[in-house]
Amino acid sequence: MMETGDCACGQTAVRDEAAAWFVRLQEPNVSVEQRQGFEAWLNEHPQHREEFQLLQGLWTAADLLPTSRLKALAETPPPRRERRPLLRYAVAASVLTVALGLGLFSGLNHPGGYRAEFATALGERKHVALPDGSVIDLNSRSRLQVRYEKDRRLIELSAGEAMFSVEHDASRPFIVEAGSGKVTVTGTRFDVRRDATQTRVVVEQGTVKVQGSAAPENEFINLSAGLGTSVDAQGKVLPAYAVSPAELTAWRNGKLVFNNASLGEVAAEVSRYRDKPLTVSQPNVASLRLTSVFKSDDTDALLKALPSILPVTVRTLADGSQEIISR
Repeated sequence: MMETGDCACGQTAVRDEAAAWFVRLQEPNVSVEQRQGFEAWLNEHPQHREEFQLLQGLWTAADLLPTSRLKALAETPPPRRERRPLLRYAVAASVLTVALGLGLFSGLNHPGGYRAEFATALGERKHVALPDGSVIDLNSRSRLQVRYEKDRRLIELSAGEAMFSVEHDASRPFIVEAGSGKVTVTGTRFDVRRDATQTRVVVEQGTVKVQGSAAPENEFINLSAGLGTSVDAQGKVLPAYAVSPAELTAWRNGKLVFNNASLGEVAAEVSRYRDKPLTVSQPNVASLRLTSVFKSDDTDALLKALPSILPVTVRTLADGSQEIISR
């Protein structure tokens, strides 16, 4: 099989594929299967990602151009001395032409609607680049839906955890809805985790506004870097408290960091990365504290190490799940 980039025709084919994927992903209701196909294509070769990111940059830059100018660029690309920039421009022009035909640009400032859905399986992490330059990192067993509109960028986190790096756009706030909580920003870096009983928000950079469904629209809590909060199932937002964003978002590097965490908290966290849950039924065992670092993709190592750190043992139950008990 010929490696991508072995010849000029191979490069042209990749650019055509990138353009086709780019336009396809701008369409409403992109299916999970299509998204998985795109991710597979993206990871096949570094040039795939390079060409797609080029088109994303052009898409973002196009927001600043009037529609008439976009049409002119698409119809009459200026001459170039070097072949590679000319080929890239031709692909960009074709994308702009198709985008205009689909009505994906509205007005002078913003691209039109964008919808997509992303999900991760057990033990999987995913890095997603959005059309406006914002980036989402998805943790294990997570699912979210993206809907961009002219006046807002809306994300619904239906399960799991995600880290958001948001491009600033004061005219289009970036809103994350998760259970009974809502986070609103214009540009910042923060983590949202949705559990069965609460939604946790942690800010690494910038500021966010956190609201609960139980509160009036004008009632919210502002969080800045190094602060976090939680929204319970009834929509009540807790007061802000100091956090360590580096520890709480270490999952992005495949690590589980526990700093004086109770064994009950450890079991709940480890269960996110195992097919069967890890439990602690004895209150005196659940209250034991642990400080250590483990790999999220090797939680068996954590279970093997526990008896040498704390006075406990791990037993396997009939259904295949495991329980930490007193030794």
